[in-house]
Amino acid sequence: MILLFILAQIGSGLIIIIGLSALITGFGASYLLWQFALRTKSRKLISEAEAEAEVIKKEKILQAKERFLQLKSEHEKVINEKNNWISQSENRIKQKEQALSQKIEEAQRKKNEADSIRESLTSQLELLDRKNEELAKLHRQQVEKLESISGFSADEAKNHLIESLKEEAKTGAMSYINEILDEAKMTANKEAKRIVVQTIQRVAAENAIENAVTVFHIESDEMKGRIIGREGRNIRALEAATGVEIIVDDTPEAIVLSAFDPVRREVARLALHQLVTDGRIHPARIEEIVDKTRKQVEEEILEVGKRTTIDLGIHGLHPELIRLVGKMKYRSSYGQNLLMHSREVANLCSIMAAELGLNPKIAKRAGLLHDIGKVPDDEPELPHAILGMKLAEKYKEKPEICNAIGSHHDETEMSTLIAPIVQVCDAISGARPGARREVVESYIKRLKELESLALQYPGVTKTYAIQAGRELRVIVGAEKVNDKEAEGLSFEIARKIQNEMTYPGQIKITVIRETRAVNYAK
Repeated sequence: MILLFILAQIGSGLIIIIGLSALITGFGASYLLWQFALRTKSRKLISEAEAEAEVIKKEKILQAKERFLQLKSEHEKVINEKNNWISQSENRIKQKEQALSQKIEEAQRKKNEADSIRESLTSQLELLDRKNEELAKLHRQQVEKLESISGFSADEAKNHLIESLKEEAKTGAMSYINEILDEAKMTANKEAKRIVVQTIQRVAAENAIENAVTVFHIESDEMKGRIIGREGRNIRALEAATGVEIIVDDTPEAIVLSAFDPVRREVARLALHQLVTDGRIHPARIEEIVDKTRKQVEEEILEVGKRTTIDLGIHGLHPELIRLVGKMKYRSSYGQNLLMHSREVANLCSIMAAELGLNPKIAKRAGLLHDIGKVPDDEPELPHAILGMKLAEKYKEKPEICNAIGSHHDETEMSTLIAPIVQVCDAISGARPGARREVVESYIKRLKELESLALQYPGVTKTYAIQAGRELRVIVGAEKVNDKEAEGLSFEIARKIQNEMTYPGQIKITVIRETRAVNYAK
């Protein structure tokens, strides 16, 4: 039994050992199979990767070759262009060298010719010198013979001959001069009349008298009330800002703007037009529009000056002279528009100068500028011709033009032929029937004197003569003049006007003192 038990135990141990051995063998075989499959797969992946790498390598090599060929072709193209440029440059240099060599050969040939001519001239001069010596010798011999025959020396005979020739020449010259003077007297008057008449006929000018009022048309009478404003504050603000009297009466759809200064009337007209178009009419808006309109009028003055110089073909004028020419549009001379008058004088001067054989461009320039002394920014106590001459000198105009401007009313002496032409043409333009009106000029002069007289007082900033000179509005600075001083100023101005001016009727002096407090909300 015991033996059987031992054998049984031994048999079960062997079975366990055999099972473990089989299990270990199975695991080993599985591991070996897994390793084999893994190596097989790795080799396959490696072979695929190598094949793909080979394909990529070939593609990159092909791309590199293509890029190399492209760069090579571009490089060859650049090299070819440079070679072509170099060859062209070499050809040009060769051509220049050939031309230079030809010029050198030509110069050498001319030099040789000049040398030969110089040698020929030298020989001819030597021969001429010998001839002159022989001639002088013969002349001395002839003079000695004549002196021995006549009994006079050579100097005495020469003086006697000169005196006789002088008397004969004087007699002939006097008769010739008398003939010329007689002929000139007969033809000069006729020729002068022909030139003047022909010049006048070749210039056609419009004659229009400038007025001191402008009529502003409105669409309806309802707008008149808005222009007047509550208690008249709008119309007062407009009159104070522009210096123009605004007359609103029963005339249908019309407002009259009255002022002797055309610039003020134009500013007031344009400002009214913008206010009526916009519809917003109140004192602040009125002042804003008036300031903007003044700038527009200044721009218009410059544009008119440039257009005038271009139309007349006058170039190189100083910008300030161009501005003064444009300003002539808003001035009048005895009722005649100053710009139209100056353009007419310029054309007349050009035609007359051409007829007389003088420079028409200088004459035209002098004719255009002859009245610039009437439109200065400040008005000193000088005749307008002298003031215009000083302005022309200041802006580097030629002396003959300055002299023509200064002497066209005989304030200075005429020193060129252009000056009398400008004087005559100015008279021709002003003497046309209906061109001028003396009353308007004296009226405007009186109103300017009225304004200037009040402007001399300290504290006065602006003065406006309105109602045809029957009222003078004086605007003073509130910080410089108080209310009591304003009353005294009104009395002093009235007394000075009575003592120094001559005028019809009576003049109302209104002193306006206004205090404004201005601030800005930011």
